[in-house]
Amino acid sequence: MGTKVFDKGMMTYQHDYGKVYTIPIYSWYLEGGDKKVLVDTGEMNPIQSEDREKSIGGKIYTFEQGLKKWDISPEEIDIVIHTHLHNDHCENDYKCVNAVFYVHEKELERIHDPHPLDFRYLEDYIEDVEKNGQIKTVTKDLEVLPGIRVMHTPVHTEGGLTVLVDTPEGKAAITGFCVIRENFLPPKEIKAMEMEVIPPGTPVNVYESYDIMLKVKEIADILIPLHEPEFASVDTVSK
Repeated sequence: MGTKVFDKGMMTYQHDYGKVYTIPIYSWYLEGGDKKVLVDTGEMNPIQSEDREKSIGGKIYTFEQGLKKWDISPEEIDIVIHTHLHNDHCENDYKCVNAVFYVHEKELERIHDPHPLDFRYLEDYIEDVEKNGQIKTVTKDLEVLPGIRVMHTPVHTEGGLTVLVDTPEGKAAITGFCVIRENFLPPKEIKAMEMEVIPPGTPVNVYESYDIMLKVKEIADILIPLHEPEFASVDTVSK
């Protein structure tokens, strides 16, 4: 549902600064139940260019184009679970007119009163669904539907929600914070420093972020870092 081009250090705390890096922005469609469920809604007007697609190794879709691959429309979405409310994760919310949105209370607080350092919160993108009473506020870990749970993981933002999905291959975890695979599987020079994970480049509290990431890594059989480029080249994540 889009891309961002920036310094790689935005993903990897104290590591690889100065390297230009492109991340994909995803909206995840959870198959298998009787409800149509999305995790995040991506960018409203993504840059769809050959250079961007080459950088991530996959095609970039608009929200409608992406949903059409599964023969569904925004109006048919029943539930949207938000990992957090930075703009690139919620710009298409207003199109899901019949959906219930699960959002942690801390994200709602921040999007309406962001810290100056956190310019990625733009309340315009949730005003419609908020006014329509479509938001269900999350205050603790809970089961959204059978086999789908959310876990509060304040790593990248105060109200980050990691989405845990039961699958035949085990428990899949879509991280509630902006990282790539390398954050969970650091290169040897980082592991040599006795670091088992790399926190995101913009953490809430770097020490707590490290510990929370270890917990997510431990419980996940299928680990889905929120901006990992490898998923741009596949239609369905199975393992």
